[in-house]
This record gives sequence, C-alpha cells and structure tokens, in this order.
Amino acid sequence: MRLFWEISKLSLQRHLTYRAATVAGLLTNVFFGLLRAAVLVALYGARQEVADLSVRGAITYTGLTQAVIAYLSIFGWYHIMNSVYSGEVSSDLLKPLSYFTFWLAQDVGRALVNLFLRGMAIMVIYALIFEITVPSSLGQWLAFALALGLGLLVSFAWSFLVNLSAFWTPNAVGIGRFAFGITWVMSGFFMPLRFFPDWFITLCKLTPFPAMVNTIVEIYLGVLTNREILWALLGQVMWLVILIVMGQLVLRAGVRRLVIQGG
Repeated sequence: MRLFWEISKLSLQRHLTYRAATVAGLLTNVFFGLLRAAVLVALYGARQEVADLSVRGAITYTGLTQAVIAYLSIFGWYHIMNSVYSGEVSSDLLKPLSYFTFWLAQDVGRALVNLFLRGMAIMVIYALIFEITVPSSLGQWLAFALALGLGLLVSFAWSFLVNLSAFWTPNAVGIGRFAFGITWVMSGFFMPLRFFPDWFITLCKLTPFPAMVNTIVEIYLGVLTNREILWALLGQVMWLVILIVMGQLVLRAGVRRLVIQGG
C-alpha cells in the first residue's frame, strides 16, 4: 500500500508541473459547459422541470459533467497502449506491484490533480455565475464522495480493459476511440440519461457506463431516494468487480501472446 501511494504521489507531482495545460483545459471545460447549459435552458423553454430534473438541476448537471471530464479521463486514456507499442510493458510487468495496480496508482495521482485544479474550479465558477444545486445533507455528500471514488475506479477499469486491445493489434487507437465514444453517450455525459426513452435507459443500465458518470451526477443532484442511492452504489461496486476480473483474464491472455511472440 505504501508503494501504491508513493507512485500516486509521484504521478501527482508530475501532473502538477503541467500548469499551462491545466489552465487551458479548465478554460475549455468552462466554455463548453456554459454552451451546454445554454442549450439545455433553451430546450426547457417555459418548462421548469423535465423528467424530475429542474432547470437549476440541468444547469448544475452541465457543470458537474464538465468538472469530471479530466478526473475520469472520459475522452480517452491511451497510456497502456503506448507502453505496449514502445516495449515499456516488459519492464512494467516486472514491477513489485501487479500491472493493474501499478497503472491505477499512476492514474489516481493524475485524477486528484484534475479533480482539485479543474473539477472544483469549474464548480466554483458555476456557483459564481448560476444558482446551482448542492447536496442538502451530510449523508448525500458522503454518498456523492463514495460515488465519485467508485466512478474513478470503474472508469479506470474500463480504460484498462480497452487499452489491453493493444496486445492484439498494431494500432488500437481506433478501438479506443470507438469504446470511449460509446461511453460519452451511455454514461449520461452528453445528456442526462433520464431524458432518454425507457428502453435506452434499460440498455444503458446493462453496461458499466452509467456507473462512471450518471450515478455521480444523480446522487449530487438529489434526484434519487436513499434506496436508489444504495442500489446505485452497489451497481458501481458490481461493475468494478466485473471489469477487474475481465481485465485480469484479458491481461493474462495478452501477456501469453506477448511471450509467445518473443516480445
């Protein structure tokens, strides 16, 4: 555990040096967040509530989803692919941590930097511009914090699995773009899932994607009952376990292929 946190700390320190990129990313996220808020407000028109989500909640939704973009790496994460193609995977597999844990430790450091320097900054800016929704109780804040942590783990486990495709193809970026593109829609990032038809919502719930974004957002906005919050958190845990197991099975097959080919 100490080694895990040491690696995370080094990753955090490394990402803290990219100040210009952080500021540029923050400004970009705020710009598109305000643009998305304007679109949703226009879609609401004279209505004050759609699918149990108020205008105020919809505006908050745009801010929160923009705030977690960098934290969850929802637009793509290709570091493992690059390590496979560069050959660094050979030394990574010899680290005193498991391959999954080694990369998770690095991603935790990256995520923390983006959560505090970009995510929280975006929500503060939104609070200065709009009257946003905030959790109304300590229990809701705790559930949100737990969902935020589990969301990161589920997102990383999915990215890890997607990146392992590099063991079987000389250029897996196309696979990654397709996989992450599906995530944008089915996670509730582009549009609140509750705005979609029931059949599509049911389809999304058969995937791990809502556990990455939708659960975080709906707990924060307070649109779930206590029972629904519990089931949503259990759903995150379930998908985390499933993705980790799938990732380990695929990794084992990928390493076997790498050894056979003399990599």
